[in-house]
Amino acid sequence: MLWSIIKIVLFIGIVAAASWGAIYLLELDGGVRIVMAGQEFNLTPLMAVIALALLVIAVWLILKIVSLLVAVLRFINGDDTALSRYFQRNRQEKGYQALSEGLMALASGEGDVAMAKAGKAERYLNKPALTNLITAQAAEMSGNRRKAEETYKRLLTNEKTRFVGVRGILRQKLADGETETALKLAKTAFTLKPKHEEVQDTLLKLQAQTGDWKGARETLSAKLKSGNLPRDVHRRRDAVLALSEARDILDEGKSIEAREAAIAANRLSPDLVPAAVLTARGYIEQGNKRNATRVIKKAWDAQPHPDLAAAFAEIEPEETPQARIKRFARLLKIHPDHRETRLIDAELHLAAEDFPAARRALGDLAEVDPDARALTIMAAIERGEGASDSVVKGWLARALSAPRGPQWVCENCHHIHAEWAPSCDNCHAFDTLSWRAPPASSVSSATGIEMLPLIVGSAPDNAPAASEDVTDTTEARDPEVADAEIVEDTRLEETEK
Repeated sequence: MLWSIIKIVLFIGIVAAASWGAIYLLELDGGVRIVMAGQEFNLTPLMAVIALALLVIAVWLILKIVSLLVAVLRFINGDDTALSRYFQRNRQEKGYQALSEGLMALASGEGDVAMAKAGKAERYLNKPALTNLITAQAAEMSGNRRKAEETYKRLLTNEKTRFVGVRGILRQKLADGETETALKLAKTAFTLKPKHEEVQDTLLKLQAQTGDWKGARETLSAKLKSGNLPRDVHRRRDAVLALSEARDILDEGKSIEAREAAIAANRLSPDLVPAAVLTARGYIEQGNKRNATRVIKKAWDAQPHPDLAAAFAEIEPEETPQARIKRFARLLKIHPDHRETRLIDAELHLAAEDFPAARRALGDLAEVDPDARALTIMAAIERGEGASDSVVKGWLARALSAPRGPQWVCENCHHIHAEWAPSCDNCHAFDTLSWRAPPASSVSSATGIEMLPLIVGSAPDNAPAASEDVTDTTEARDPEVADAEIVEDTRLEETEK
């Protein structure tokens, strides 16, 4: 509406200016005198302006006629396309004008306008490689996916535009969730342009999602060779793929091949916890305890983890609790102040029924950094030292509503995983899982868990606080399972009384 008003105002202004100019010229005195070949012509100012305009038109017509004559002479001399080129020149000018307007409309987000301009350009230029591309992108912008897919398919017929067509259809199949078709298209696009970074990333993601670990490693190598991936990141992700391949081989019952693949993954990235655990267990099956210990210590030095402690315990499954404390001391001294070290140390002393030592090992974790595992360990310590049932239940009640502690969390979408995986189950991002505490939730429980400490009892005010699982020290266990075991034992004791 506003633009229409502006155009009307501009038209009226131009007409008014032209009228004023004509009146001004009529009122001017004098004129233009032209003397030529003994003839004299006197022109008024208005007539002079009209004569000048006619002269410009005449010159333009003469130039056109001269161009046509030149084209005719070339045609007579044997240039069969001279006349067609002359008549097509204007069509090309109109076509390129429409093409530029279509590109501007596409950049401005006007999909319908861009499609119309592309259609006009195609009529004048007959260059589908250009106009189909604009039409496809404009159709996508306008939400006309059927038109976009048809146009992309037309691009497939031209060798120069085939990659663009494949890439466009690939994006549509990804949006529709057709993983199998998208994977085939991604492989085709990768064959056409193996150095294209977006295609490499898409193919790698789809191969990891479908479990094609061998193909994913080849794609990863291509990213490294093309300079799209730093060498250290390549080693880490290659280790992730090698580990995933080893786990699949293990599921097939091929333990020897799986062990070799796990060792290869551990060599590529010694700090990758799942690879270290799988490698250590492979050495344990071979009876090679020394190498198993070496692998776990190296991974523990990079990041202490309960799965590493569980694998370290499996090296000597029949040892006594006291012998286990002594053997674990070599592992725990690597990071003596780390949270996981203190939790493992407390669990070891719990298994040995040395409750004061377990309390000293736990320290103030139950107060400064409480989670389900720390609070459950604290409940076990209180029970072992003879505290009342209300105190033990108070710690367990706090553990029910406390955070679960570090877990495998996707760095991309923050989705929590029960165990490590090469790709996120939620967003399918590759190699984004890290062992850390998930973001805290401020949503209150609808089950009234916050009231449990008031109902079943509370922890003593002077008691140090806690950390995760109360379980056997040999391996990391679910805090909820440990809670249930302690509550069940307490119930049995009350029944016996």
